[in-house]
Amino acid sequence: MVNSVPRLVIAAPASGSGKTTVATGLMAALSARGFAVSPHKVGPDYIDPGYHSLATGRVGRNLDAYLCGPELVAPLFAHGARGCDIAVVEGVMGLYDGAAGEGELASTAQVAKVLRAPVVLVVDASAQSRSVAALVHGFVSWDPEVRIGGVILNKVASDRHEGLLREALESVGVPVLGVLRRAAQVETPSRHLGLVPVAERGSVAVEAVSAMAAQVAAGCDVPALVALARSAGSLAGAAWDAGAVVGSSPPPPLPFPSLAASPPDPHRPFGPRPQAPDGLVVAVAGGAAFTFSYAEHAELLAAAGAEVVTFDPLRDEELPEGTAGLVLGGGFPEVYASELSANESLRKAVSELALAGAPVAAECAGLLYLCRELDGLPMCGVLDASARMAERLTLGYRDAVAVSDSALAAAGTRMRGHEFHRTVVEPGAGDAPAWGMRAPERRVEGFVERGVHASYLHTHWASEPGVARRFVERCRTS
Repeated sequence: MVNSVPRLVIAAPASGSGKTTVATGLMAALSARGFAVSPHKVGPDYIDPGYHSLATGRVGRNLDAYLCGPELVAPLFAHGARGCDIAVVEGVMGLYDGAAGEGELASTAQVAKVLRAPVVLVVDASAQSRSVAALVHGFVSWDPEVRIGGVILNKVASDRHEGLLREALESVGVPVLGVLRRAAQVETPSRHLGLVPVAERGSVAVEAVSAMAAQVAAGCDVPALVALARSAGSLAGAAWDAGAVVGSSPPPPLPFPSLAASPPDPHRPFGPRPQAPDGLVVAVAGGAAFTFSYAEHAELLAAAGAEVVTFDPLRDEELPEGTAGLVLGGGFPEVYASELSANESLRKAVSELALAGAPVAAECAGLLYLCRELDGLPMCGVLDASARMAERLTLGYRDAVAVSDSALAAAGTRMRGHEFHRTVVEPGAGDAPAWGMRAPERRVEGFVERGVHASYLHTHWASEPGVARRFVERCRTS
């Protein structure tokens, strides 16, 4: 099978240059012109895809060569881009920045090469003029296999400043495809783990994405960007398919409200749910406190035979009817600790389900929610551990192996993951730890108790689809 969906990678020399503004604005501008746009994000970031979803009306998907392996980047891209007219891929950090000590692995440059996609370099020009030519020349010449097809100049101060920048770039031979001035309305607020997620901002997020679209439409040569996307090389090979990798028919795609619609309801982020033939319900935490999830996880669970039902621990007082298993992903429970604690009936329901031996997969925020307390406030009490905010951010890729047999993975299962938190759980591991970290440092982490698998480690199940199949099988037999 050959995939020839037109595509662009939006990259930058460094973080903070304006990639998210340009990528999201371009997605929304293209959608407004009638294109079916497939949104993607390089790396493990959960937050930017939420803004991409608002811009396009499609679920934002991640392309992470560390978590899933370079060999899955193109198949996962093709899966997300099914039925689309064009795809926009937002990069991560600087163009050539990847996993620490791993060369180009997981960098935007590597993903661009795997996808045979041209790159548009977004440059923060606020503190330079002629030097921009040296900067762009360096990025163009560093790796000849990376095709930089154009530059978008961001935070340009004036017409005179723009003229100086354009004059300097004439010698580089890379076309200027856009010039953007500073615009406060497109800025998105940040806190301890990055941007504030869409689910917490509601209509304000919709307005911000609309402003990004207007800025890109006014300041960029959108037809030239489309033409550049159409110059991408063809990709050979089949698209990733959840049903194929778990041995069943594929689930329906996950819908997401478009920008033109009312703001998305974070309480039900995946819309109408696929029905399992035998009514086996796997409840997945959503809402403002649990915003971190990969779309492929729900698709894998559904393909393995589960009926995936989203619930909101901030609002729902009971688990979905018939819940046989529970998935508690990442998010910001520390921001909503008082509200989570106040929902005593749901905390009790979660505790009773876990203590009865039902499979529970908890990552990061889910781990905190299962603890005895978070910042002194009562949580579910499933784990004899306490959690609190910390001064230091823990961030980075991890190479891990399952230490203990669990509902999620057999002992010895090797997976790569990502840690991203500013909290501490004490103790950090139970008598039966979840993971042994092989790199960058050796340690054990997490908890396996009864049917519970709880850990700080975020994983992408597409890299090891057997975990979804195993989890659903345990839900069926527990």
